[in-house]
Amino acid sequence: MAAAEKPLLIKRYASRRLYNTETSDYVTLDDIAAFIREGREVQIVDLKSGDDLTRQYLLQIIAEHESRGESVLPVDVLTDLVRSYTSQAASVVPEFLQASFEMLREGQSKAMENMTSMNPMTSMPGFEAMRAQQEAFFKAMTGGMMAPTKSEDKPAEKGDDLSDIKDQLASLQEKLSKMGK
Repeated sequence: MAAAEKPLLIKRYASRRLYNTETSDYVTLDDIAAFIREGREVQIVDLKSGDDLTRQYLLQIIAEHESRGESVLPVDVLTDLVRSYTSQAASVVPEFLQASFEMLREGQSKAMENMTSMNPMTSMPGFEAMRAQQEAFFKAMTGGMMAPTKSEDKPAEKGDDLSDIKDQLASLQEKLSKMGK
């Protein structure tokens, strides 16, 4: 596995301090959130037990952003998530959310491609810098949650993307209909 593909290992000490093993310094939750916004995968483990605490800390980062008024998740969505823990929907919800975010990332990628390919200003000097600023602005507006994924690194055929999305949607609809019975 190449170094770029390895998650950044953060160790939690008994004092609950978080230690970045790459830079040999302590980090905060805000630092970890910044790593993630930059597209970096992060893994947080308890130093003593070796337990993976990544999910727990990611939820804590989300909760802190929500409590500061940086709301991304409407109350109805949060309520439905809580309900899904006590229902049969718990098996479908993670796949549905993952597919939804993948579609959102793909939509962002396509929008950026379209802005570049269809714009007559692309031949203008300085356009590349302007495009980079637009991407940064879009990333900031989505809270960094739309960081590029590894699957976007390789070019895909247009028909494949659409058929994959249709297949995922059909699968999710089938699972939801089975739950309703």
